[in-house]
Amino acid sequence: MNSHKPTVLITNTVPANVLEPLDGLAHVIQGPPEIMSRAEVLQLAPTLDGIINQGELVIDPELLDHAPRLKIVANVAVGYNNFDVELMASRGVWATNAPNIFTESTADCTFALILAVARMLVKADRYVRSGEWKRFEPGVWDGVLLAGNTLGIVGYGQIGQAVARRARAFGMNVIYTRRVPDHDPACRSLEDLLAEADFVSLHTPLLPETHHLINAQRLQSMKPGAYLINMARGPVVDEAALVDVLQSGHLAGAGLDVFEREPEVHPALFTMDNVVLAPHIGGGTTQSRYEARHLCARNVAAVLQGERPLTPVNEVITA
Repeated sequence: MNSHKPTVLITNTVPANVLEPLDGLAHVIQGPPEIMSRAEVLQLAPTLDGIINQGELVIDPELLDHAPRLKIVANVAVGYNNFDVELMASRGVWATNAPNIFTESTADCTFALILAVARMLVKADRYVRSGEWKRFEPGVWDGVLLAGNTLGIVGYGQIGQAVARRARAFGMNVIYTRRVPDHDPACRSLEDLLAEADFVSLHTPLLPETHHLINAQRLQSMKPGAYLINMARGPVVDEAALVDVLQSGHLAGAGLDVFEREPEVHPALFTMDNVVLAPHIGGGTTQSRYEARHLCARNVAAVLQGERPLTPVNEVITA
């Protein structure tokens, strides 16, 4: 009789209640408080039946060769560009993500960035903390009124639509572009959207066709004085080209939660008061993080029991 209990790795430390679906079913290894390195994962890989991936662990031939027992990798994220989904399927490894859970929290963070750049909140905060503020200064800190301005949303899935709801509540006009155009009068081509929008918010997945979707030419085609918000993936934007249009004054500012070569950031961005930078925190609320991790544990539990996972992004043929 096979008494082997499956082993599951979660690549950082999480609250115990997140892993309740795996109680009694698997031996769980938790990583350190920070994200476990790839080298550490590779060292453990031969013993692993499942991985709950907190970061951007790339699932490629090297890792799969090290992990012959692996049955599932569950991303605690909506995106899964770190997966070679076809290769995983061919090796009998399920790939899953956490769709929709981060929708509202990411939309909230998007609007936080929009407000921060429009009202110079980070710069104003630094000014007050510096002790330089001596009196009320009408006009010096005047920002941009959102009502009446146009928000262009690039990628009109669940998150893009949640951002649109918030924008309309602020009195903004909303236009959008999506891979499959529809007949809504608010739908635009990307080129028309960039020329029309006062704020452009990115919510497209990272795919080969969206790498540097916002390149030098498209940045120059944006409305003069517009703002760019990136809540998608860093490589969707040519970061060096963005620096150029910000330095030239063509764009009024930017809010960036993601970067082209995370955690590296183009050094020029650190010097710009009209740019707000965040360390990839878009979906990071306590509630959404719990729900996503719990869903991952349920996905892993299902596969370990010979069932189909709840949110697969590939198809594995099982006997």
